[in-house]
Amino acid sequence: MITNEQMDVLFSQARKAAQMAYAVYSKFRVGAALLCEDGSIVTGVNVENRSFGLTVCAERNAVFTGVGQGKRKFTALAISTPDSVEPVGPCGACRQVLSEFMPPDAPVRFAGSGQDKVDSTIGELLPYDSLYDLADK
Repeated sequence: MITNEQMDVLFSQARKAAQMAYAVYSKFRVGAALLCEDGSIVTGVNVENRSFGLTVCAERNAVFTGVGQGKRKFTALAISTPDSVEPVGPCGACRQVLSEFMPPDAPVRFAGSGQDKVDSTIGELLPYDSLYDLADK
């Protein structure tokens, strides 16, 4: 069970990561922080490209960084979008990738620069994910 204080720390890491985003075209920085099963934290940022389809989101970069370090299970996610006042959740592609490595009950927090935040779960963001049930845990 992830505590609110742990989610606050995770979100702080996501907010810090967002400062390193490469968002020269959209000016929309995103930082993501994943809590790994072993208690470590990996972060990712969005990296844009002038060929916009080659842009990679912060959430997927965090997952791929973790996988590159030998991590396979993540227990919580925080996303910071400091260039939006409102909270902005992960895109559909990121939701799909996240569901590959996180259980449906894994907590997710996302917030912009305003006071509002959204606390959800992977399962709420991607309901009816039958592939999770088929995955080799």
